[in-house]
Amino acid sequence: MVQKISGEKIFSRKWFISYGLIVLGSFILAAGFVFFINPYNIVPGGVYGIGIVVHHLTLGMLSKSFSPDGGFPIGTFGLILNIPLTIIGIKVLGPRFGIKTVVGFVLTSVFMDMLTLFVGNNDPLGLKDEVFMGCVFGGVVIGFGLGLIFKARATSGGSDIIAMIIAKYTRLPLGTLMIYVDSTIVLLGLVVFQDWRIPLYSWIVIFVTGKVIDLVLDGVTYDKTMLIISDHYEEIRQKIIVDMERGGTYIPGKGMYSGLDKTIIFTVVSRREVSILQEFILKVDPRAFVTVMSAHEILGEGFKSLGEKVAEFSEITIENNNE
Repeated sequence: MVQKISGEKIFSRKWFISYGLIVLGSFILAAGFVFFINPYNIVPGGVYGIGIVVHHLTLGMLSKSFSPDGGFPIGTFGLILNIPLTIIGIKVLGPRFGIKTVVGFVLTSVFMDMLTLFVGNNDPLGLKDEVFMGCVFGGVVIGFGLGLIFKARATSGGSDIIAMIIAKYTRLPLGTLMIYVDSTIVLLGLVVFQDWRIPLYSWIVIFVTGKVIDLVLDGVTYDKTMLIISDHYEEIRQKIIVDMERGGTYIPGKGMYSGLDKTIIFTVVSRREVSILQEFILKVDPRAFVTVMSAHEILGEGFKSLGEKVAEFSEITIENNNE
């Protein structure tokens, strides 16, 4: 009988992919902090943000064989915080933090301290006068690393657990609480470093990180959704179906001002096809009303299967319940 962990067979292809993503993501996440964040005392929330503050307060207090500049290692401090937070999270919220989450934050802490020993903590990329650039690229690298970890259906632990616990006993949304917790840590950096630039740079990192995580998880899409209101809907339908080989849906509607019945076309096209369709609509009906919107995610025939999406969500739910 083959043993399973988190619903995955050990040493199966899926197992290797999941843990490969966690190892790679943890290394990239650690590199983002070591090269772009830690040297400039940016405090982008989370346990490592607290670690950066503690590192600064303990400079010169420890042996340089343990830390290049004698400050308490940021990765080690993050690990020290993550372990009790995870235990508390399991007791309060139930077993939703599994082995993958533990592997993720342990590896991140180890990689962070190892990289720091190799490259030091004193402006390794020479960005001392370009801290804004460091914040942007740091957010990109950290977001990419976290995105890979999340793709493996692990979590980052840390301050997220604090927000989840508070959410359990309040009516505040989890997303809002996560912002509150991270912002509190950012303001802690302001108090310690006495520099208004620190929180401003830190919020830039948090913003960029969130955007990159979304890109990693959802992918980059140039698809657009269009709502078209026109009396010449049959000609437009022919253009979409025959020439562009796309599909669409008729939606019955009624004009709010005129009270006349209208037929609305809903369709999804690529960014390039938007201009093609707009040019055609202009020819057949210059008075048409057209709305173009960016599509965050498209599921269904011709795109990613809804079944695949549901299966992914089910795997995450099952795994979190089993771990």
